Amino acid sequence: MVVNDAGDGSNVVVGGDGDLDCSKLVWFKFYKEGGERNLSWSQIAATEAETVAAISCSGHGRAFLDGLVLDGTEGPVCECNTCYGGPDCSHFFPDCFADADGGDPLFLEPFWMQHAASSALLVAGWHRMSYSYSDQSSMSEELERHIRKLHAIVGNAATDGRYIVFGAGSTQLLNAAVRALSPENSSSPARVVASIPFYPVYELQTDIFRSVDFNFQGDTSLWKNNSDTGTEIIEFVTTPNNPDGQLNKGVLHGPNVKAIHDHAYYWPHFTAIPAPAHGDLMIFTLSKFTGHAGSRFGWAIIKDEVIYQRMLTFLQLNTMGVSRDTQLRTLKLLKVVLAGGGRDLFEFGHETMRKRWEKLNKVISMSKRFSLQKIAPKYCIYFQKIRGVSPAYGWLKCEKEEDKNCFAVLQTAANITGRQGSVFYAEDRYVRLSLIRRQDDFDLLLQKLNELITGEEGPKTM
Repeated sequence: MVVNDAGDGSNVVVGGDGDLDCSKLVWFKFYKEGGERNLSWSQIAATEAETVAAISCSGHGRAFLDGLVLDGTEGPVCECNTCYGGPDCSHFFPDCFADADGGDPLFLEPFWMQHAASSALLVAGWHRMSYSYSDQSSMSEELERHIRKLHAIVGNAATDGRYIVFGAGSTQLLNAAVRALSPENSSSPARVVASIPFYPVYELQTDIFRSVDFNFQGDTSLWKNNSDTGTEIIEFVTTPNNPDGQLNKGVLHGPNVKAIHDHAYYWPHFTAIPAPAHGDLMIFTLSKFTGHAGSRFGWAIIKDEVIYQRMLTFLQLNTMGVSRDTQLRTLKLLKVVLAGGGRDLFEFGHETMRKRWEKLNKVISMSKRFSLQKIAPKYCIYFQKIRGVSPAYGWLKCEKEEDKNCFAVLQTAANITGRQGSVFYAEDRYVRLSLIRRQDDFDLLLQKLNELITGEEGPKTM
């Protein structure tokens, strides 16, 4: 048996004729005398990554390996948080807008900084250069195995006997699902519907990728008495819902009704998990699970093989599958989460979101002008107890008759930018406030809301 250098700092056992002996595959580590690791090509990359990561940016920004490098600087410059500036992000701009609009889940950033060593990834220049894996698939078998293990531990979805496909975030999978569920070559295109308030991408994607096989038909309630017409209906069911955090269930029923269950937020840091989801087609995303929205990874769990094959074909033709680099990073992150049975991540995430919700509720409860959605605490099978409410967003309502545009009220009176209710096809008396951004963003939001509400005439007493 001959040991050959695998070219990545490790060796594999091969047969005497130089062929890989897969039955005796063994990995070896190179060590210098004294037991120190003998790293070669990875040293420069590791040093570069640690050097950039060590830039503090005063705790109000980050420097990144792919960040902008200005003339006269030795490396990437700081990218500052909202309302902070200067070379090291130490300058605070008190008059700027509090940004509560976006859905960037950066509240989990401190968790990954605490797990820097175990979550770090260094990729060789020759990593997965092929279009496919060795089994000719575009999906990592090992990553799929970890995803199934994850759901088994969390208890938020049934995967036994079901198929899994990967997509570039849940966004790509939503449209792939609509196409897969729509009839082919039918004179009656599928009607795509969702319950107000709903995530606007459902309509925007359906319209922009318009097809003779499907079209968007608005609010689900309009079709309650017309779901048995023979025309296929595809209902988006969002649990928890974006924007109001409610655990929605399907509204329409019948042999011609099919559902896409969007479970982007169905994780223990955003909601209690009362039971595993069993939908025929369920979509999850890394973005709201680990916070890595920029990696663009999501997956769908599918019961029917025909639908699975149709989605797989669409994804192959659309992008030739998900980036192999993204799949590797996702696998690394899942290994960190699973190492502790998910406890470290979900306890950190839930505690952060619970505290934010309680602080927001405390401020809004002092107001006669504003109110928040009501969410009842539920028993969580993951935490095995009734857990506190911790939604991703505050669904704020302006209660005064004259405050018909709550978005404008917050902008004008408090320098707060949220997302208008009409974006979710609800009244503009509502505005969505993001609670999942960085701590700086949340602190500023809370401060400006407190100043606005304290200025009201006759505030409520605690």
